[in-house]
Amino acid sequence: MGRFIVLEGIDGAGTTTQTERLIDALRARDLRPLATREPTNGPIGTMIRQVLTGRIVVADALGPRAPDWTTMALLFAADRMDHLDAEILPAIRSGHVVVSDRFDHSSVAYQSASAQDPTAVSWIQQLNSRARRPDLTIVLDVPEDVAAERRARRGLRAELYEQSAFQQRLAAFYRELERHFPGETIVHIDGTQSPEAVHAEIVAHVTSVLDR
Repeated sequence: MGRFIVLEGIDGAGTTTQTERLIDALRARDLRPLATREPTNGPIGTMIRQVLTGRIVVADALGPRAPDWTTMALLFAADRMDHLDAEILPAIRSGHVVVSDRFDHSSVAYQSASAQDPTAVSWIQQLNSRARRPDLTIVLDVPEDVAAERRARRGLRAELYEQSAFQQRLAAFYRELERHFPGETIVHIDGTQSPEAVHAEIVAHVTSVLDR
């Protein structure tokens, strides 16, 4: 049986870079890693990415806007169950170490921050209650100002959730992520360190899970 590792953090935290580095390290150990991400490249994930980049909008009476947070939570949950069914679970059963750049922790963080409704967290968690839990979730903690500088260096158009005030709420949520996912193995790493230092800490935590 394989393992399921998730990397989480705000936009610009470095999850994509560190997922790639971790995959390379696991491949060097012949551990048959599989890199994946959310939103996925599947049909629902592709639709979500079009929403995030403003290509799909709601024709509101006051003008075009992004879909409501409830619609987004449902879309992400549907994409996730398809992701598990089509990719993650078959790979784990085949003995692969699956490393996902984001999972349902992101849904709980992003959609509840959008809603600013105290009941949102429990509702989003219920939507995802049948999702297979990760063996390890690694949170890269990065202040919003540092993450904003990194996003600016990409030179890309800002996506739906990349406003500074929103990212600040996300950063606060991620710092207390384990409070919303009791019983899960969640570790925090200072994402402001050099990429090499962050990678070394990630490998140490992942190795401890793989060696159990």
